[in-house]
Amino acid sequence: MNLSANTMKRLLNLYPPYLGAGIRVKQISSDWSEAVVSLKVRWYNRNAVGTHFGGSIYSMIDPHLMLMLMNRLGKDYRVWDQAAEIDYIKATRKPLTARISLSQQQIDEIRRQTANGEKYLPEFEVLLYDSDQTLIARVKKTLYVRKALKPSA
Repeated sequence: MNLSANTMKRLLNLYPPYLGAGIRVKQISSDWSEAVVSLKVRWYNRNAVGTHFGGSIYSMIDPHLMLMLMNRLGKDYRVWDQAAEIDYIKATRKPLTARISLSQQQIDEIRRQTANGEKYLPEFEVLLYDSDQTLIARVKKTLYVRKALKPSA
C-alpha cells in the first residue's frame, strides 16, 4: 500500500460500512503504530435494546491491525486476517473508544518468526472502553503473516 496514514484515515471515514455503523477513525499515527477509533450510539446503529450493536463494536477493530501491520512490515510481507474472537463484557449507550497499537517488539518478533519463509499467526488484543473508561469489550485478532515469495528469474 502506498497511502499515507492520514489518507487511509480519510478513506476509512468515508467507507460506507463505517459510515453506516457510525464508526469514526480519529487517528492513525504516521508510522502506523497506533490507531484510535470511536463509536457513538445513533438511532441507526443500536441493537434491539438500544445499546451498541455488537457487529459495529467488532467492526471498530476489524481492518486496522491488518492495515497497520501491512504498512509496518512493507511490501515484502503478506498479511491477512486469520481469526477473531470478541468478548462483550458490558452493554452501554456511551461512546466507545479503541486504541489499537503495534509495538516495535511485536514487529521484531514477527520478522524473526517469518525470517525463514514460514507463516506466523501472531495474536493481538484490543480493549474497548466507554467514555467513563469502563471496559466494554475485548477483541482478540489473529493475523496470518508470511514473507512474500520472490519471483524466480
